Amino acid sequence: MDFKTYYKNLFTLDGKVAVVAGGTGGIGSAIAEGLGSFGAKVVIADIPARQPEAETMIKRFAENGVTACFYGMDILDTPGLSPLFEKMAAETGVPDILINSIGTHKEAPALDYAESDWDRVVDLNLKGAFFLSQAVARLQIARGGGGKHVHITSVRSVLALRGRGYISYCSSKGGLGLMVRQLAMEWADKKVNVNAIGPTFTRTDLVKSYLEDPNFYNPLVARIPLGRICEPQDVAALAMFLCSPAADFLTGQNILLDGGISASQ
Repeated sequence: MDFKTYYKNLFTLDGKVAVVAGGTGGIGSAIAEGLGSFGAKVVIADIPARQPEAETMIKRFAENGVTACFYGMDILDTPGLSPLFEKMAAETGVPDILINSIGTHKEAPALDYAESDWDRVVDLNLKGAFFLSQAVARLQIARGGGGKHVHITSVRSVLALRGRGYISYCSSKGGLGLMVRQLAMEWADKKVNVNAIGPTFTRTDLVKSYLEDPNFYNPLVARIPLGRICEPQDVAALAMFLCSPAADFLTGQNILLDGGISASQ
């Protein structure tokens, strides 16, 4: 094999099955596009209510030569995850790639934070993430050959947010970052690579109201050395690398995609 072919093959996902949990969201849909563009068969896994959005995506993907399908999934239905992925594996093949782009937050001052809000955020952002990875890793390890897991954390997994009530978000994303490291160590000998991407504020519906507020947006951008916020395509580009053979020697990392913010903190 000549070296040009070798290096090109490092970035192909031909024949891979990629599950994108939260695949209809702003970040998830961009990652699904990217993985599909590199040759992966994309499985969009999201809550059943998002099926119409998923069907629109699937049609657009087909028009661009990308194969995709949809499975309804509730990440909080822990007992239902393994049966769902076993069914998925039988129908589409064992997932080679898992992207977890599911997340939520509830802003409130720590002194006033409600237990129910804490439980909802932590269950979705952290507990659900673990059992999702567990269900997929069981299939990958049983098959042999390993796989790639990428969880979306946040720059707030390592940096607190001044002046905002983000206690459950920061705590859950910080826990997710350490969970990634632990899973990477436990599954390294099985060739299951587990990494995370920690973006700064990204242009999605989740933070739309913040980004439309100039009193929030302008100071935010002023703190980012590269002078802009993160776009979903920025996250997709890094996810494409982490899922490719080029990243076979990379595991247990929470890569901060933050325009340079953390370099000076």
